[in-house]
Amino acid sequence: MPYTPTPHLLVEQTGPVVKLTLNNPEKRNCFLDDIHAAMQEIWLDLAADRSVRSVVLTGAGRAFSAGGDIPDFIRSYEDPEHRRISLRGAKRLMDAMAEFPKPIVAAVNGPAVGLGCSVAVSCDIVYIAESAYIADPHVSIGLVCGDGGAVAWPLMMSLLKAKELLFTGDRISAAEAVALGLANKVVPDAELVDQAVALAERLAAQPPQALQETKRALNLHMQAAINMVAPFALAAESESFGTDELRATIEKFTK
Repeated sequence: MPYTPTPHLLVEQTGPVVKLTLNNPEKRNCFLDDIHAAMQEIWLDLAADRSVRSVVLTGAGRAFSAGGDIPDFIRSYEDPEHRRISLRGAKRLMDAMAEFPKPIVAAVNGPAVGLGCSVAVSCDIVYIAESAYIADPHVSIGLVCGDGGAVAWPLMMSLLKAKELLFTGDRISAAEAVALGLANKVVPDAELVDQAVALAERLAAQPPQALQETKRALNLHMQAAINMVAPFALAAESESFGTDELRATIEKFTK
């Protein structure tokens, strides 16, 4: 599908670097329908644009992304067809980011939770603000961890630690994220985006074929994990959208 512009995903290009900003700060940049669609679609456009050599991904306001949107959870609980469409979209997003040939630097400016966490750690290099944290609370709210953590985290840390953090949904501080392998560098809040852009500019100056094919070779590990794990994990997540435990979560957030 062609990329459809939305005010909830800002696209700014300076020289060879594009900065993407999740732009729904009133709702902590949660994935509204248009953001989800745009984030599935935009990578093909950026890949085809030869003037783009690297990308920075960040969030507006105080959060990187709170992940899923509660009204979307309600629709997925009530409407199996919407659920199927949503989870197919989650798989397309994983594939699109893994296949994107140019380097992506995440500037995690605040909490990155659930799908927001999955998107952040799907980037190639992750800079995280000192005050930020990440978490994948799928299990804690009654959902199978289908769209990121179960696929990627065992490639980044020990399987035992991945199980602990996904089973509990605990928050992971910036420093712990670096120690675990979920982020590359802790950066002072005020310097985060500038440092991420500086790195993106440095990567943009690297020989493109050498960098992009090296990324491709490395991401074959991720794509193999996506192909092996995601079909089961997303099918199981679809089932958990119909459970009483998720209904209880929805009721808690909508009272």
